[in-house]
Amino acid sequence: MLTIQDCIELSDLTEDELLAIAEHEHVPEMLAVEMGAYMVQTAEGEKRIKRMIADDIAMAREHGNLKHAAKLKLVLKHYLEHHCGKA
Repeated sequence: MLTIQDCIELSDLTEDELLAIAEHEHVPEMLAVEMGAYMVQTAEGEKRIKRMIADDIAMAREHGNLKHAAKLKLVLKHYLEHHCGKA
């Protein structure tokens, strides 16, 4: 049986990237893993994930949660370095 950690490792995304998807879409982490694994397979999906993380940063700033916004900026930086260079 696969654990959620196994699924995360198979998704080609980090746990923080997947948590950003879950936050943006208001879904459980496992569903975010499935969505992320699917979206990361196409250039359009990669762009969509980028927008989700950027939206999460903006929302955190709007709510005055600068610590969370800073963490998400690092998530976005990592994501861009590993995915959007080829998109």
